[in-house]
Amino acid sequence: MAKILYVEDNEMNRDMLSRRLQRREHEVLLAVDGKEGLEKIKSERPDIVLMDMGLPVMDGWEATTNAKSDDEIKSIPIIALTAHALESDRQKALDCGADDFDTKPIDFKRLLQKIEDLL
Repeated sequence: MAKILYVEDNEMNRDMLSRRLQRREHEVLLAVDGKEGLEKIKSERPDIVLMDMGLPVMDGWEATTNAKSDDEIKSIPIIALTAHALESDRQKALDCGADDFDTKPIDFKRLLQKIEDLL
């Protein structure tokens, strides 16, 4: 299955979603802020990234923009995750380079479909 990097600062969210993905036989890498996430995208080369947008140190907007401007990693798909469900948030995520967008709380079946569609 896929190697998924999940960038999330909330420990409960990180634990819950990573366990569900692992039960689906995905390898899950974790990062707790955008800076660490960007470093792991570069070093681990995951198949896909789930990027929370409201992160400490470097937020997900900046981390996504930086990843998509780096020729070596820009092809790695990123799904932006945020509790903000406004169309403007979706558009902002796409404008900074995210390949897709989903809202929290996570609808697991919908997220799995988005992951499959991008891989």
